[in-house]
Amino acid sequence: MEDSGGGAPDGGDPSTEPTVADGEQRPEVIEIASHGDVILDATFINSKETIRAARKAAPHPPRRPATAGELLPKARIRLAFRVDLATLRRQSKYFDKLLSDAHFREANEVTTAFAALQLQGIQPSSAAAADLPWISIHDDDGATSYAYRERVLADLLRILHGAEAKTPQSQLTMAFVTTLAVLADRFDCAAAVGRYVAAGLKFKWPATSRGAKQQLIRDGDGEYGGMSRASENVLRQKILVAWLLNQPVRFAAATKELILNGSCQWSSFGGEVEDETTSATWWYLQDGLEQELQTRRNCILNTLASVPRHFLQLYTSSRSVRQCKLGYDSSVACDSYQLGEIFKFLTNKGLLFIVDFAPSSLDAIADTALLSVDSVLATLRQCPGYQIDKNHTNCGLRTRLLPILDFVQGLLSANSVPISRAAWKSQRLTHAWMAGEEGEKKVVVNGGGVRGDVKERPFRFTRALAADQRLRFENAMGAEKFARDVFTATSWDWTAEEQAQEHVSTTPRWTIR
Repeated sequence: MEDSGGGAPDGGDPSTEPTVADGEQRPEVIEIASHGDVILDATFINSKETIRAARKAAPHPPRRPATAGELLPKARIRLAFRVDLATLRRQSKYFDKLLSDAHFREANEVTTAFAALQLQGIQPSSAAAADLPWISIHDDDGATSYAYRERVLADLLRILHGAEAKTPQSQLTMAFVTTLAVLADRFDCAAAVGRYVAAGLKFKWPATSRGAKQQLIRDGDGEYGGMSRASENVLRQKILVAWLLNQPVRFAAATKELILNGSCQWSSFGGEVEDETTSATWWYLQDGLEQELQTRRNCILNTLASVPRHFLQLYTSSRSVRQCKLGYDSSVACDSYQLGEIFKFLTNKGLLFIVDFAPSSLDAIADTALLSVDSVLATLRQCPGYQIDKNHTNCGLRTRLLPILDFVQGLLSANSVPISRAAWKSQRLTHAWMAGEEGEKKVVVNGGGVRGDVKERPFRFTRALAADQRLRFENAMGAEKFARDVFTATSWDWTAEEQAQEHVSTTPRWTIR
């Protein structure tokens, strides 16, 4: 099914009606430049899934006939755009190469058509559309899953020619802007489009943040309830647009939000089943961004999980000293009581799972792909100050846990948690968390151990670090590198000074420089 006329589906007014040339039905021509000398003949192909999704997202059909702005998506749409060759080549490296390099058929067609017009004494800018060179462009919906790409291309060409976009405000959705960025990247004109989106496009970016203070919520299947698929779709679109159109502030904020909230694509129990809603290009971000975002989230979760694991190991290890703080009257009963209460608190809050040698016990582990980092911090702060009697006032986990949580919260406000667009463009090797300087992977295995092929990077937490005032302020000097070093460590000792009297540690001390 092909639509090639009737009502300007690009949002503007058609300049000419469909014509027949050389026995071929040609589409209507949208006049982008009044004195244009080249025709871009664009064909847009939409899949059944894209059409179905567009019709589902559209409002209920009115009882009156659809107007130009309410055209339903079609499987195949063909439109032509009259553009200025010099402007197109100046703004787009893609078209500059395509229409000027003799190695390309399109460049030869332009040269031949201009030569024919010159023999007739006709200037290309004043020639009829049928006499100008027609350059074919084919576009499918594989990258964007957006059914109205003809409107986006029309506005993109207007932007390149210094005009205003004509798409109505009501149709300027996140999907529209994302498709604009994807097409700008395809035609290598992201700089011009980025400047217009930042300054000229009247678009309100949708909010996806859920707030800082959250509680752990698990559904009936025992999984964590997190960001919805629709919210993640918008958030990923924001990341892609900010990356392609050079918006570093939005890019940093959006990447940090995805790192802290997680993704349905990052399940630890196998890959997510792909469907039409996750086939668009932003569901696997380009240029290594997808892997880096997942790595940073895993590093932060590993660091957070090491805190309760460390204290459980202190209470259960036969080599650990007694944890009771009552001095000469310290008792094994106090340690046993604290271990039981810590275990009960963590299991009731969904932060610890009981797994034994039965293979079926693995089903008790919840998928943490959508587990919010902020909700984990908020839940750990709820740990009560357990005490076996009134004399054991400082034996509970809460007294030792809160300074560590304050320290981690300070690290999360550092600039190193989100991805810096400039650093990822120019200094990717030094900015990435995925691998170290020698290429070794920073991966923590179960139990906090380190694989044999990984360079050990231990971290020791001290009272001096907990009291450092620089971590209490966002973007503090030195905090960025320090936060990266802590989160990418291979092991964490959260009670290093408490155990100093029992043994001499060989772990190096860390300071902020």
